[in-house]
Amino acid sequence: MGKAVLVALGVVLFVYAVFDLIATPKAQARLLPKIVWLVILLVPVAGPLLWIFWGHIKDAPPKPRNTGGWTPPPGPRGPDDDPDYLRGL
Repeated sequence: MGKAVLVALGVVLFVYAVFDLIATPKAQARLLPKIVWLVILLVPVAGPLLWIFWGHIKDAPPKPRNTGGWTPPPGPRGPDDDPDYLRGL
């Protein structure tokens, strides 16, 4: 029973790592190209753990949005956000 749990855990880890590798953009793959990481994932348990902990950049900075030069005005957006309006209630 214990061996079956370990095998199942290894399979789940492998499947998660493969899908994570596929979903990760090339620019966020660290140290090696993605195709090399795919080969490394074939090493049982160690390959997926290497990918998860060292293979990709976890928190990439968000890309700036192009708003066309328009920025929302500072301050309240509606009467329920306006402190002067709420004070008069």
